[in-house]
Amino acid sequence: MTDISKAAAPHIPVLLDEVIAALAPQPGDVIIDGTFGAGGYTRAIVKTGAFVVAIDRDPDAIAAGRALEANSEGRLRLVQAPFSKLDVHVDKADGVVLDIGVSSMQLDQAERGFSFRADGPLDMRMAQAGLSAADVVNSYKVSDLTRIFGLLGEERHAGRIARMIEAKRQRCPFSRTLELADAIETLVGRAPKDKIHPATRVFQALRIYVNDELGELSRALIAAERVLKPGGRLVVVSFHSLEDRIVKRFLADRDETAAGSRHLPQVVTKAATFQRKGSGIVAGEAEIARNPRARSARLRAALRTDAPPRNNDLSIFGLPRLPAVSGEK
Repeated sequence: MTDISKAAAPHIPVLLDEVIAALAPQPGDVIIDGTFGAGGYTRAIVKTGAFVVAIDRDPDAIAAGRALEANSEGRLRLVQAPFSKLDVHVDKADGVVLDIGVSSMQLDQAERGFSFRADGPLDMRMAQAGLSAADVVNSYKVSDLTRIFGLLGEERHAGRIARMIEAKRQRCPFSRTLELADAIETLVGRAPKDKIHPATRVFQALRIYVNDELGELSRALIAAERVLKPGGRLVVVSFHSLEDRIVKRFLADRDETAAGSRHLPQVVTKAATFQRKGSGIVAGEAEIARNPRARSARLRAALRTDAPPRNNDLSIFGLPRLPAVSGEK
């Protein structure tokens, strides 16, 4: 029998033990890993004897995972697709795990344009298709850039940075990551003691916007509700307050069973579709020391009830109103 744990594992999966404990995969279970990435969770799940459908919209991630798929003895199927479509590729599942945000593998590849730590094209597209970060920076109105940087990056200098971009792109459009990062640093300034680069929040905002990450997460949660069997486990690891807020709102809404007030008889209006498990798990000091990325991670888990899925109304998530990702200016 092939030991798939010996396959290359270039990155450290965050909260791995806690994820596996919450998923509780058993031999024969069908588990969806909606964010395959470098395959850290998938590798551990397949070792339990469960069957994994691993999804990623990044063609590089899928290509890199083919060796793992070949060595899985038929217990792994890779699918290139956005995780918001997970219910298109699986009818019923015993578990769904989502690890939200950009992967270390993507950040480490300068040519993907996700990071300002090394020079690369201003790209940031996880699927390597569609609108790029350069398209946004070079063509969107100042008011739209301000909203993107302010709402998705929580950047307090959003307006100043947007106006600077508009002035500079008229002379020469931005095409490289370091061009944009250096321009932001020159404008905002950076004290020697500052650990966070002044371009961090703008790059985060552009990445989230270009990939519609908040919308994708919202639709993926609704898809997980449709595909999970009664007793199925939903496990989500997020790294940012915007993502975690969406997960919390979804689980709070789906765990709600009644409406009314303490002065009136309780009226049951809808059956809960999930039962929340705990209030969120964070990494311990030992894991953070081994993997600093785990510092901001938070795991939330829930069990699927036998109630029918609800509608796909995205209004419960409170998504920010932004210009259409299709390129509408």
